[in-house]
Amino acid sequence: MRRIDVIGIGLGVFITGGVLYIGFRAVGFDGLSAGVWSQVIFVAGLLAWVFSYLFRVVTSNMTYGQQLRDYEDAVLQKRLEEMTPEQLAELQAEIEAEKAAENETDPS
Repeated sequence: MRRIDVIGIGLGVFITGGVLYIGFRAVGFDGLSAGVWSQVIFVAGLLAWVFSYLFRVVTSNMTYGQQLRDYEDAVLQKRLEEMTPEQLAELQAEIEAEKAAENETDPS
């Protein structure tokens, strides 16, 4: 995330808080109640963001994790492209042997 993005998000949150406060005042809340309710909404949004972030961390669904998976896939693809047909046939035979062994040990 670039510095300008962070500044824009911070400014957007600040402006949204002000709009909420003004909206609550326009509906008829007094200044103290409008401030409290705009803060309640802000804190609820912040907590929702934190929990969504923690969920993404636990499930490894973050930018770094995706970049790492993409890199590993690219490395494996490059290795496959560099293999000779004989090596590919040998790898295929190994995979089939492992699948057969796995099917024999799996009771279901």
